[in-house]
Amino acid sequence: MASPAPASRLLVLHGGPGAHHDYLLPQMLHLAARHEVVLYDQRGGGRSRSDDRTPITWRTHVDDLVLVIRETGLEPLSMVGYSWGGLLALLYAIDAAPHPGRPAPRRLVLIDPAPASRQYRIRFEEEFRRRQQGAEVSGMREALATSGLRESDPAAYRQRLFETGVAGYFADPAMARDLTPFRITGRVQESVWESLGEYDIREALAAVRCPALVIHGREDPIPLESSRDVTSALGANARLVVLDRCGHVPYVEQPEMLFEAIDQFLAETSP
Repeated sequence: MASPAPASRLLVLHGGPGAHHDYLLPQMLHLAARHEVVLYDQRGGGRSRSDDRTPITWRTHVDDLVLVIRETGLEPLSMVGYSWGGLLALLYAIDAAPHPGRPAPRRLVLIDPAPASRQYRIRFEEEFRRRQQGAEVSGMREALATSGLRESDPAAYRQRLFETGVAGYFADPAMARDLTPFRITGRVQESVWESLGEYDIREALAAVRCPALVIHGREDPIPLESSRDVTSALGANARLVVLDRCGHVPYVEQPEMLFEAIDQFLAETSP
């Protein structure tokens, strides 16, 4: 007997910019139990890296996204964006609103979306720097430096070095364990943020009117106010879920609460 068809197709956008999709795995594969999940490496990262030195901008990513959607036939369009991927989903939705030829999203899931304005990004950068320089994360670095792991097990050392480098994203830095590592292409990250300049997307979100779920960890270094503003700007079809005891990595820190909220939203909305 043939298995039932997936409930819908979901386009999942990873964070970065300049990263790659596989660091969201295996946790985000939860969505594949009920939906067909499509992921890709955004230009400049992972399998989409190249020697081309042409600057990659937010517009590059939006235009690439148009082509991905058309090539994969992802209509009606349901998007799940994490971190920078959440901001990319919103930039695409804003851009698609006045262009009938571009398929507009029918529903959005935004997981700890990147800051909605340059001012919120400055606050995030300051808070993340403070956490990384704090006693707990500094202690983790010191423990690694004196562990002898660099000589005895170089692969384990590199893994732990990565985890200490992202520990400030967590509500509890000790939870930065057994993570799937990722690598940021620095020039891509820099060129994308430079292209955004003194950005602020909040007013432009008035043009986006599809159902939206915004999820934000209460202890995320990205200000919670940013996601509150996004939810408010998206209007009555949007709702915000705040996860307690959670930072920027809810799929590791609070996976049950995260996926319960997403599953409910996807069940209640139709693409």
